[in-house]
Amino acid sequence: MKVVNTDKLYKIYSDDLKVYDRLPSEVYIVRFNQFQGFYLEKYSNLEINEDKIYGVHLTKINKVMNTFKQFNRNLGIILSGDKGIGKSLFARILCNSSIDAGYPVIIVDAFVHGIHSFIEEIEQEVVVLFDEFDKTFASSSKDNDNNNAQTSLLSLLDGVSSGKKLYIITCNKFTSLNEYLINRPGRFHYHFRFGYPTSVEIKTYLQDKISEEYWGEISKVIAFSGKINLNYDCLRAIAYELQNGEKFEEAINDLNILNLSDQSYDIILHFTDGTTAYRNGHRFDLFNNQSESLWLNDVDGYSISVEFIPSQAKYDIIKGCSIVYSPQLKVNMDADDDDNKNSEQTQKPIPEYLTITRTEKNKYQYVV
Repeated sequence: MKVVNTDKLYKIYSDDLKVYDRLPSEVYIVRFNQFQGFYLEKYSNLEINEDKIYGVHLTKINKVMNTFKQFNRNLGIILSGDKGIGKSLFARILCNSSIDAGYPVIIVDAFVHGIHSFIEEIEQEVVVLFDEFDKTFASSSKDNDNNNAQTSLLSLLDGVSSGKKLYIITCNKFTSLNEYLINRPGRFHYHFRFGYPTSVEIKTYLQDKISEEYWGEISKVIAFSGKINLNYDCLRAIAYELQNGEKFEEAINDLNILNLSDQSYDIILHFTDGTTAYRNGHRFDLFNNQSESLWLNDVDGYSISVEFIPSQAKYDIIKGCSIVYSPQLKVNMDADDDDNKNSEQTQKPIPEYLTITRTEKNKYQYVV
């Protein structure tokens, strides 16, 4: 029997009771019930099942660990981007690196009122991971202010609490975060944005995952990725099917990778004399067999419209875009003034080909 005394309270525990001055360097998850209040439960180690880590993960992780060691205050990190593109993997690697460095890791997967006070009571250097923060700490709010749950944590992030901490937030849409978390490097020093793998990264990934005898299918996957975003979850599933001898055309029909919505594309019509007409951010289905018609910007006094069948576009790996050549294009050029209307037909720019490139999502970081 063990007797523990705090103030005027005496509690009886079994002989296996252990008392620590500091949390051991392991992984914990925050739990709560109405009888015990908040407590930490030991969590199974964050496993990393990947044989090879792609991208700049390790470089960024070393940067974070070095910064945390040098800071004399809290350090915050936001990991944002669409699903399946590496945020959770990055967070797991960072947490495991933290454990190796002697820092306990605490996972927060649910919002309960008062949780910030519980975390404040931990007076040692720890890592706190809020996974899918934009969902967990927004939908939990009972009122109309979807930032209420997030606001309650601001005092933690400001460094008012005891014990330096490394806070990690993963989120799919950072626009759902509280306005006092964005553009506040005092609270979140780093914001790492995760994008979709490039054609080079896709090629490297698939060559690592499938036997050389199936490498002929890789160009098909890269061409497909030029039309539709493919995350690493998709690539893992595709690699499995290809390794089992499936052709890509057969595999993509059976996989849970569906064409649910139109993508946004930048369209450029190229003429033989080097001039171009364009339209940015046009939404349509690049796999559609029906004609697509749209107006482009004016060129040399001509209003230009183009009609084509999206599914006829062929992806060019070297150019990094889908191309429709002139025989498959219907281009209409109307002169804007009388001078052009009276000019010879041969003076009109001659269309050569149309390029279609997925509209790149906004780059929120500054490029200098």
